[in-house]
This record gives sequence, structure tokens and C-alpha cells, in this order.
Amino acid sequence: MHLLYVGRYIRMWRSMRYAYSTSLSSTRKIDRVLVANRGEIAVRIMRSAQRLGIETVAIFSDADRHSMHTKRADVAYHIGPSPSLQSYLNMEKIIETALRSGAQAIHPGYGFLSENATFAEKCASAGIIFIGPPPKAIRDMGAKSVSKQLMADAGVPVVMGYHGREQTDDRLRHEAANIGYPVMLKAVYGGGGKGMRIAWNANEFNEKLASARSEALKAFGNDEMIVEKFVERPRHVEVQVEYLAITTAAMYICGNETAASRDDIKRLLKKFIFKASAPGLDTKARLRLGESAVRAARAVGYVGAGTVEFIMDPRGEFFFMEMNTRLQVEHPVSEAITGTDLVEWQFKVAEGERLPLKQDEIKLNGHALEARVYAEDTKAGFIPIAGHLKHVSFPNFARVDTGVEEGDEVSVHYDPMIAKVIVWGEDREKAIAKMSRALQQTHIAGLSTNVPFVRTILAHPEFVKGNVYTEFIADHESDLFGGEKSSIPDICESVVARMLLQQNPPSPSNPFLFNDYFRLNHAAKENVEVGGKTYFVEIEGNDICVDVNGKRVKVFVDEVERKQTCIWFTMTIDGQRWRRKAITVGDKIVVFGEEHREYALPTASWVEELAEVGAVTDACAPMPGVVEKVLVKAGDQVKHGQALVVIVAMKMEYIGTMRWDYTLSAVCRWNECTKKCTSCEIRSFLTIMMFVDEGGDRILQWHLRYRHCEISYIYDGR
Repeated sequence: MHLLYVGRYIRMWRSMRYAYSTSLSSTRKIDRVLVANRGEIAVRIMRSAQRLGIETVAIFSDADRHSMHTKRADVAYHIGPSPSLQSYLNMEKIIETALRSGAQAIHPGYGFLSENATFAEKCASAGIIFIGPPPKAIRDMGAKSVSKQLMADAGVPVVMGYHGREQTDDRLRHEAANIGYPVMLKAVYGGGGKGMRIAWNANEFNEKLASARSEALKAFGNDEMIVEKFVERPRHVEVQVEYLAITTAAMYICGNETAASRDDIKRLLKKFIFKASAPGLDTKARLRLGESAVRAARAVGYVGAGTVEFIMDPRGEFFFMEMNTRLQVEHPVSEAITGTDLVEWQFKVAEGERLPLKQDEIKLNGHALEARVYAEDTKAGFIPIAGHLKHVSFPNFARVDTGVEEGDEVSVHYDPMIAKVIVWGEDREKAIAKMSRALQQTHIAGLSTNVPFVRTILAHPEFVKGNVYTEFIADHESDLFGGEKSSIPDICESVVARMLLQQNPPSPSNPFLFNDYFRLNHAAKENVEVGGKTYFVEIEGNDICVDVNGKRVKVFVDEVERKQTCIWFTMTIDGQRWRRKAITVGDKIVVFGEEHREYALPTASWVEELAEVGAVTDACAPMPGVVEKVLVKAGDQVKHGQALVVIVAMKMEYIGTMRWDYTLSAVCRWNECTKKCTSCEIRSFLTIMMFVDEGGDRILQWHLRYRHCEISYIYDGR
């Protein structure tokens, strides 16, 4: 029996050695690669691979059957149902598909299996090149408790904290007290802001620890935590490393910096803007950071591309935070200031070629910015949104890495990032101005996005000065989340857009469709309702007069052009011209101009009738998602703000709360309520809020009243 086990391990070691040795020598060329990912990073990898003459293989789930990455690949294979665990995280199925397709290598991108040591080992056992570091490096850096000790031993500065194996709540609480509040709780096997909480004092430690453990367990299958001193007002600086272990050659690009937000209510860590190179770092600081990053990579026997993340305190001292053992999400800004293709370099390293450049040949040129475009409601705590992209267009002067196009769906099963917009400028000021223009011309309708919010950040004086740190958004909340004020041109654009869009299909008698200054013989008068207000309008040919707060504003409209789903028009007020694009999305009009604005359309009479009798309430879930846990039962007296359910959506955990005091009459499954209340004809009103569970689409409404019947119920997701 012993000999059998020894033989098995020898065979495994030989196959692993073969796979790794071939990735470090020129004896095995990659002709076909399977991209084990989806969305924008899959498309990005395919672009470089195809330019190098490498055929690409895509995998897709049910939800991604018609996604962009499946169309860009040379061949695509169905991998399983929509949930990630059954598709993009299904190691055996992915390796089986790679072998069936004839792919010699697998590129994991980032996320999913990119930092999974077991997957790297399985690839090696199957004789497939894993385009990434060896499993031991992934495992050492993936366990934060291990990586912190390794970094300390290698002479890389680390933050004071507890990284021990004893994981009882009492032990962690004791260590937090010794370290001193505030402390940061981090999942040992975490990343991407998940499983992280800040405990500002001992009173909230237990709550924050429980929440961090719960999220970490769901995201990473492990709830072990480390406790570290929280560095207040830190800067987040990242160093991109390319390491070729066979020659101990290394190259670093230092450093990229992020602007992030922390929302205490939703407990999210979110990154929006990435800058390269990081402002305020002198040559000496860059050298120290770069050398520390190389020491970090060398300490774990790293091979390939990786990202070493540091935090820097206000004094300029920096500390190792973590290493992402895969391609950096923000690698485009590094590429922009160095003129390199880091994905191409990954392929070269995997084939055993030497790095194309030496460290002293890397020249940093100019300044680059990257903005992540998310489908989310920034005003509601950055809640992610799933749904249909009715209109999508990007500027042609910026680099845009995206995996979606007009007509696609943003799925509840995956990350809500729509695109990354990247610009380059000769200096920081020019890059900021260029990014602002690029986002102004990033037009997305159908789902709310963070584009207007990111533009607000770019315009903030402190951001322009370079005074950016991880708490920037929280500290400037009043400036960034201030209410929008509608000017006279804003009101006029909404009225004109409403009048033009309600002509669907366009009428040949519509005077705005003529650009030869056609005039009617008499003026038409009407009331236009938009944005929750009614405006009296007189129309005389291409001129319209809008009554704005008692002031008669004359607007000249011309150059009206309909393009597929939207309409373009030009309006002139007092000699000043504006070019606008507008589109109707559901119950609102979206107008794209200097700002992106949404205007509510009049509510249908039947909806108002339902609201009057209480059929439509605001006690609904904040977003589509999976109901993970129900926290109440029938008969409970629920108070305002009390937690009702735990919802998991787009890789994050949310708590659904009640918005008034109420006694729950029932907590039951979805079909049970409709069967009991057929006389109320409520079925047609159950589409107010949709949830998704493992079995497909399900509908959930926490509190529903219609006529004389009152129902309170929760679909329990089981």
C-alpha cells in the first residue's frame, strides 16, 4: 500500500515537473489556449493571444451563451449552468474541455480560479500549462497569515497584527485589544474587499467579526481571519511584477494607485479609479517599493505576472498588504505608461522565453487613468444592479476593455462591472481632463451606472491635486453625493427629449424632423410632464417656448436624428448650442450631454390606483439576488430597520430590512401565497421585485396589500 502511494506521488510529481518545466523552457510552444474566464478579461486575453497567432477557446455558462467573449473566441464550449460553482469554478469540467479542445494551456485571467492552487496542480497533472505562478506560490500568498510571516522573513515591511492559527472569537478579540483599535479584520484566504471589516472599537468587534466570517465563508469556503492595526488615511499603491524564475529575472512597474470607498452601512470596499504612476512618489520611494515587490516574489518562488499591494501611511512609510498571484485587474494603466502588453509577456514567460525588457529599460511615460464602470446605484450605497443594457456606446479616443455590448444582460450571477475605460495623457492634469471627456461620452442606458459619480470624483479639487487615499470618498461624501440642481437648459433638454421621444414611431408631420427651418401656420400648445413636473409649452415650427417657473424660455431645436434606439438633437438657447442624445428606458428618459441625467416619466394611472390601495409598497429587496437566510418567522413583531433576510448578490452579502413596524402574518414559499389569495388577483402584481435562487427566477415581495387582503410573506430560497 505504501509503495502504491509513493508511486502515485512520483507520477504526480513528474507530471507537475513536466508542466512547470515546459512553461519555463522553449520546448513547448502554445498554439491554442483555453481562457477560463468570462467578460472583459476574457476578451482582453483573446485579443493578445490572437495577435500572437494563438487560437483561443472560450467557455460559457447558460447565462453567457451569447456573450461577447464567446463570439470573439475561435471556438466556444458550454461549461454548465449559470451559477459560478457549476460553471466557471468547475475545475474538472474546465480541464476536460481544455483536453477535448486541444488547448496546451489555460489562462485563468483574474477572479474565479486564477488564484486557486488546487486548480494549478490539476492543470499540471493533466499536462496543461497553467499561465500563472506555481501552486506553492499561490498557496503561500493566498493564505494571508502565511504570506505576512514570509514577507517579514524576507525583509518586506508588514503591518502589526495577529496571523495565528488559533481562531476562536475570544482569541481574536484579545489580540485586537492588544493591537489597539481601530483594527482591520481580513479573511485569511480573501481578496477583492470581501471578508473585510473595520472594527472601530471593542463594542462593535463581535458584530464585525461575525459579518466578516460569514462573507468569507461564502466567498472563499474558509472563515479564518487575521487582525491588523488599521492604518487610517492610507494610500493604496500597487506594484506590477513580471518574474522569470529560471533566470531570476524580474521587472516591476511602480506603482498604481486607487481611489476607493468604504460604505459603513453596506460594509463594502470598492475601487473606482486607478492611476499610474502614483503621484507624489519620488524616485527613491519607487525604488524601495519595487525592490520590496521583487523580494516578495522571490520569497515564494514566483513565476509570471503578479501584483504586490502596499498601503502607505501619511508619513510615507509603506507596508505589505497582499499579493495577487495573477494578472492585475488594473494592468492597462501599467501598459499605457510603459508601452507594453503584459498579457503577451505572460504568454512568453509561460513558453519559457526571456522577458522582453530589463528593469533599466522600462521607462515610465506620462500618466494613465482607468475608471471601472459598474452597473450599480451609487445613491443607494453602491448596490449592484442586474438587467438589460438597452443602449451602450463608448468614445473612440479611449481604450475600453469590455465584455458587453448593446442588448446584453448584466447577470445577477457575476460581477456587475460593465467596462474599464483607460486614457493616457502627457501629465496628470491632461489625463484627468481626457478621462472626464471619455466618461462624458460613455453612454449606457437600461441600467444605472457609476459613471456620473466617477466624473464627480474626477472634478473634485482634492483629487485634482493628488490628495487621494482609500477613505477619500467617505471623507468627501457631502461633496460627492450632493443633490443635483436642475438649470434652465437641463429643464429644457428634458422637455424637448420628452416631446421627441413620445413620437414613436416618428410622425412625418413632426416639425422637429425638418432641418430647413420649416414653420407651422399656427402655434401648438400642450402641457409636458417630465421629471415629476408639468411644463406649459408652445410650439411654433422649430421654436418651442417653455414656461420655467414663470419665465418664458425660447428654445430652437434642429438637427434631429434618430439612430436605432436613441435620438440626437441640438437645442439653442440665447445663442448657446447644446448637442444631446436621449433614450427612453422604462419609466424614465435618459439624456446624455455634459452630464448624464435621468428624468421620470408620468406614472401610469393603473399604478397610481394600486399605490392608493397599498398594492405597491417600498418594503422590497434592494436588488435581485439569492435569498441566503430568512431571519424572521410568522407572528414576529418586526420593528423598523430590523433585518429580514440575508441576500447574496454579485459576490457580496446584503441585509434586507423592514421599513416600518409590523407583525408578520405569514412567512412562506412563493406558490403558497398565491394559492391562498387567488380572489385578490395579485399574481400580476408580484413582479415588483424579483429574486433568483439556484433553480432559476423566483419572485419575492416582503409585504403586499391589495384591496381588502393583506399578505406578508418571504420566499425562503430553499
